[in-house]
Parts: sequence; structure tokens; C-alpha cells
Amino acid sequence: MGAIDPRGEIREFLRTRRARLTPEEAGLHAYGGNRRVAGLRREEVAMLAGVSVDYYVRMERGSLAGASDGVLEALAGALRLDEAERAHLFALARKSRTRGRRAAPATVRPGIQQVLDAMTGAPAWVGNGRLDVVAMNHLARALYSPVLADPRRPVNTTRFVYLEPAAAEEFFVDYDRIADDAAAMLRLEAGRNPHDKALIELVGELSTRSERFRRRWASQDVKFHPRGRKRLRHPVVGRLDLDAESMELASAPGLQLYVYTAAAGTPTADALALLASWAASPAGLPTEAVQSGTS
Repeated sequence: MGAIDPRGEIREFLRTRRARLTPEEAGLHAYGGNRRVAGLRREEVAMLAGVSVDYYVRMERGSLAGASDGVLEALAGALRLDEAERAHLFALARKSRTRGRRAAPATVRPGIQQVLDAMTGAPAWVGNGRLDVVAMNHLARALYSPVLADPRRPVNTTRFVYLEPAAAEEFFVDYDRIADDAAAMLRLEAGRNPHDKALIELVGELSTRSERFRRRWASQDVKFHPRGRKRLRHPVVGRLDLDAESMELASAPGLQLYVYTAAAGTPTADALALLASWAASPAGLPTEAVQSGTS
């Protein structure tokens, strides 16, 4: 995969969003008995967005460079885009106007690692838009020990999900949803950073080696990193039903902090305590995994 083509991204994103929306869902009366396209016609999208058909056709062919924020908002409304899809549309438009390159960060400042290390009661880690794990605390390294079995650093959760499917299906209770989310989050990052060499290489590797990833990538779906429940099967402590929170690091653009917790008195809270005890024992967490968080 030589590059992520911004014009191609725009074309396929708009085409797939248009194809999934029926006239009835858009509040239109379907006209013309023999509809030859799935979803809305281009002229219907243009009417809903308040632009000419020629202008919308140019946009769907990959030209968003001259589109104002007002036009983009109208287009997002016409296509019933959700929050992540709207952000993706605006990112694609920004990249149409500039050729700037910005790679997702792959390291953290020592101060951020100190914050992670101070969080001893909950697994916590920092990731970038490529879904690289760039820093972890001790309990997160114990929790993610199956993912850290990959010797490459920084370890990448999407690579684990798609290229180690047997291990990933055992680790993630909701594997299919995790796989869908991972591809959708990578697609979102591709809109923000289409020239990121490491991202291009990752998408190329996954596309070459995983038919499942190719199908999900072709869907053009995008998603923010989900909050809520994270259900795991750990090889040492068993089933964990964790509450997952994520937040952007204002002092480190492009990085997010993820923290997993469990309510006191629950089986998962007891399992986390057992996991911490296992990780602290000499026979517990492998040395390589302990040292992998900041490489």
C-alpha cells in the first residue's frame, strides 16, 4: 500500500454514506419507480444539503478543498452523519486544503509515565491514533500480557486483533465488536493523518494479511474510541468486566489516556487485586513485558 489517497477517501466515504441512507430515512418521498442506486441519488443529497448537483458531484469525486464549514455542516446533516463521521468529513476537507504531514506520537514524556506509574490501583495506558500502545503502568502490562506477546514495539492492538485472531478472540469477549471498532478507529486516523508513513504501512500489512480487515476497511466506517464496558478473559485471573474511560491528553496532542476500573466488592475488583499480586510476584509478569511500556 503506497499511500492513503485523500481524494479516494473522500469519494468512497461520501459514496458509502449516501448508499446507506434511504429516501424515507432522509425525509424524502421516493420518486422515480425504478431506482438504480442503493440509498440516495446524488441529486437528492444535493437538494438536502442546499447545493447544486454539479457542486455535490465534484465533492463526491474527491474535491472538498473549497467547501466552507457551512457547506460541510449542511452535507453532514443531509447524510445524517454521527459525531465521528462528521469529524472525519471535516478532517478530510482539511487535508484537501493542506499537504502537511503529522505522524501520530510513538513515545511519551517522562512526566506522563510518572503519572501512569502513580496509578497503582487501576490498569492505565496511553495510545495514539494508530492504536499503538506507547506507555503503560504495571497493572496494564499485566492485564494486556497476551497483547504484549508480540515482540514488535510499540505493540499495536489492531495488529493483535486481526493478525492473532485465535488469541484475540480468546482475550476479547466481544471480539467482533472490538474488531469493527479497531478498523473504524484506524479509518478515522487515516482521515486526520493520511501521510503518516507508519499508519500507511500498518494498513498495508493488515490489508495484505487479513481478509477480515479488508472487508471492514472497505466499509469506510469511522468511530471514536468507545467508552463503557470492556470485557476480557485473562489467562491468569479469568473473566474481567471493566469500566473503561478514555480522555485526550491536552499536554500531548495525538495521545489518549485509557483507564480501566471496577466497582469495589465486585468479582472483577477481586480479580484485579489478584492480577496485581500475580504481576508483583517473581514468577508473574515476564521481564520483557514489564519493560515494554515505554519503548
